[in-house]
Amino acid sequence: MSKQIEQKEQLIQALIAGDYPDSQGRYGPFGGRYVPETLVGAFTRLEQGVSRWLDDTKFRAELNAELRHWVGRPTPLSPAPRLGERWGAEVWLKREDLAHTGAHKINNAIGQALLARRLGVQRVVAETGAGQHGVASAAACARVGLPCEVYMGEIDMTRQAPNVDRMKRLGARVVPVTSGDRTLRAAIDESMREWVSNPTDTYYLLGSAVGGHPYPYLVRELQSVIGREAHQQIIDQAGGLPDVAVACVGGGSNAIGLFHPFIADRSVKLLGMEAGGHGSGLGEHSATLVHGRPGVLHGTYSMLLHDDDGQIQETHSISAGLDYPGVGPEHALLAATGRATYLAVDDNAALDALNECCEYEGLLVALETAHAFAGAREYAMKNPGKRILIGVSGRGDKDLNTLLEHSS
Repeated sequence: MSKQIEQKEQLIQALIAGDYPDSQGRYGPFGGRYVPETLVGAFTRLEQGVSRWLDDTKFRAELNAELRHWVGRPTPLSPAPRLGERWGAEVWLKREDLAHTGAHKINNAIGQALLARRLGVQRVVAETGAGQHGVASAAACARVGLPCEVYMGEIDMTRQAPNVDRMKRLGARVVPVTSGDRTLRAAIDESMREWVSNPTDTYYLLGSAVGGHPYPYLVRELQSVIGREAHQQIIDQAGGLPDVAVACVGGGSNAIGLFHPFIADRSVKLLGMEAGGHGSGLGEHSATLVHGRPGVLHGTYSMLLHDDDGQIQETHSISAGLDYPGVGPEHALLAATGRATYLAVDDNAALDALNECCEYEGLLVALETAHAFAGAREYAMKNPGKRILIGVSGRGDKDLNTLLEHSS
């Protein structure tokens, strides 16, 4: 075994053993915490809160009760026989679209909202791209009785107007972000600026597995309920593990939630599908792991889309939830070790997969999820007869305006 292969294997074994993140919040070379001095105290309090509460018996009991009786967990594992016949595969769908608010985001939002209440804060701020995390944050804060402000890029507010209305109806104040690229990156920037202005009384409810430690760990732990359920469900319903688990990847919360409980199952291929947009040049896509380079963004060291001068570049995707120039550090490690494979799906392929899913399974999935279906279909065509598990990150009614634009 070469030294490089041996090092990769050691990193994978450390992931399986639960050694990552380490005490510095690192996943191998990735992760860590790179934040302004004004936020060090807030991050320290958060890390202490996570350490104290996340495995606390009473906290877990309350969270599990909310997941069961309010979120609607466990979500079903559904066979997709017509797609399976069409693709020459056995296809199973982990249905996060059936969770309360219509996407996986609620798992993390309610967990962090319960944590925020225990930390004694007065208000919550959050960011959103596709709007699903904003809706989930608004709903979770209403559930626990905390005021919520959601920062959303001006472009995303236009293409996700129904979710803007849902957030407002759930009691959140939606703040348009008109600076920067006016999408998810800018929304995160503004949320962090607001947190800096009042780090003691404000909790930042980050929606993806990105940011400075402990956020990638916290989000992974709250979203891993997806993979834990799916792991047991597919054994019970299909009689064994899948050959491949497929999920879309933007920042990476839905994918790491599905992937993490399968990392130790080496026979299961992990396949993440990024947004290929309409080209391979900077600014034409959001495929960070396929085309990116290491760097620091929003408090963590991971793979990014930046130019030779280190300037973060604007991204493009038909799906607002994948339109982000970074990715979670655990995904960066999975890619670097080869334990997971990441590919890019362009806008047209995602649209085609969405329409195919509607026609053959009666499911209107989110445009984000459609990238996973496109990747699963390509895998099935190259590997006939395999058992495929697809993470359905959310439902697609939020995307109807975008779909109408592209069907005219």
